[in-house]
Amino acid sequence: MKKIGVLGAGTWGTALAVMCTKAGHDVTVWSAIGEEVDVLAETRKQKNLPGMIISMETKFTKSLEEVCRDKDALLFVVPSVYVRSTAAQAAEFIEDGQLIVDAAKGIEKGTLYTMTQVIGDEMRKAGKQVRLCALTGPTHAEEVALGLPTLIVSASDDIKAAEEIQDIFMNPVFRVYTNTDMLGAELCGAVKNIIALAAGISGGLGYGDNARAALITRGMAEIKRLGMAMGCEEATFDGLAGMGDLIVTATSTHSRNNRCGTLIGQGLSAEEAIKQVGMVVEGINAIPAVMELAEKYHVEMPISEAVKGIVFDGKDARTSVNALMTRDRKGE
Repeated sequence: MKKIGVLGAGTWGTALAVMCTKAGHDVTVWSAIGEEVDVLAETRKQKNLPGMIISMETKFTKSLEEVCRDKDALLFVVPSVYVRSTAAQAAEFIEDGQLIVDAAKGIEKGTLYTMTQVIGDEMRKAGKQVRLCALTGPTHAEEVALGLPTLIVSASDDIKAAEEIQDIFMNPVFRVYTNTDMLGAELCGAVKNIIALAAGISGGLGYGDNARAALITRGMAEIKRLGMAMGCEEATFDGLAGMGDLIVTATSTHSRNNRCGTLIGQGLSAEEAIKQVGMVVEGINAIPAVMELAEKYHVEMPISEAVKGIVFDGKDARTSVNALMTRDRKGE
């Protein structure tokens, strides 16, 4: 049995907590929203995961110190825009050598850091040396919460850290693979959300499976171009963290990014679509930083650029799709 702290009590955080409790681990969950802690502790239910019952063995706390102290693994499962502030607040309670796992997906605007880089930056500021790992892949919380078979990637530059997380999370319904290309795995997790928005927009416009398949395939081509320019391993993009996560996010009704894109394609503004989805849409948050990366590394990303134009610049979705279709001829 391992002691696990989970920072973040949204759908993914609670699903991971429930799964780890069922696997026999001692799990404590923290949220910055006190009311959320009270409701979860009292009802043992997550409103966005109606089929999941939270065991009484899963503990909830409003204390950052309690969730961080003396843990074998500490999971960051807050939205990407709150990873830095959460890490800064938690740093004083984290000891040297702590194994920290990021399960959020995003790129920070301005610094262009991945989420493990953001956490590492805050730990360095606090004078702490920690071990970092990213947990990523095709893993909708709705299915993990029900114990449906799921495969995921434990990615870290430190293979021992990746294997330690593999050992903690591996169970008959949750198979974990290791990967030492942490940057590539995290990049996939962030950029695929933008491609999923594009797939949703396409569906909302009434386009079919042919268009969705094309967006997934060509979307991965531009994700891979960016990753290779940044020094990542090509195999990462063909695996679970890459193509696997892109497929599930761009096709599933569980996908917030897909749903948000569908609503935009149907005529809603990005703000209206996000409000209707009712949860964080990480693809929207990732667009500015990904466009900065594309410019920095001189990488052409036409699908991501089109989504940026629709979401932030008010461009017409149907016109943007037509512009993609009529680009200059080229080989695949």
